Amino acid sequence: MVITGLYYALFLTGAGALLGYFTRGWAGIPFYILALFCLWFFRDPDRAIPSGPVAVSPADGKVVLIKRKPESTRVSIFLNVFDVHVNRAPIAGKVVDVKYQQGKFLVASKDEASIENEMNTITIDGHGAVVTFSQIAGLIARRIVCYKRPGDFVTAGERVGLIKFGSRVDITFGPEWKIEVQEGQRVSAGSSILASRKEP
Repeated sequence: MVITGLYYALFLTGAGALLGYFTRGWAGIPFYILALFCLWFFRDPDRAIPSGPVAVSPADGKVVLIKRKPESTRVSIFLNVFDVHVNRAPIAGKVVDVKYQQGKFLVASKDEASIENEMNTITIDGHGAVVTFSQIAGLIARRIVCYKRPGDFVTAGERVGLIKFGSRVDITFGPEWKIEVQEGQRVSAGSSILASRKEP
């Protein structure tokens, strides 16, 4: 479990206890339910990480868009409130850039969110195969957490941060990658293969 969930749960439990103490005992029940929800929401299950020249999904959720251009392909994943929100590195390599962008809080399932919303973009160089992915805030998700900084080294599937509540993650692949997923497909962070590296 992410430690953030424990903090939320303790706060809500304390608020419920105080409300119940000063009013009626049952008045704190909604706070206790919210505390349990926070513990569940910030769960962080272990995942089996595939090996080989592949890129894994950095997030749980549904592939809502695959946008192909001659020089790159963007895969967009929408996370609803019931998905695990811990983000993972899609490939092993060196973090060469972490860029935060202020922006709006549009509904994360809309394509405009990829451009206009608040986001944090991480670029990883995996021995010449560069992958960029963005943690994008949504209508409810207004807090992006990133544990990594430029110069850090990561392994494929390593935890790199989280987005609180509903959100979106975009991954951009260069022409050296073959996309292995389709729109509408559900994926799991760290264990689902999004793309495989083409033979040189």
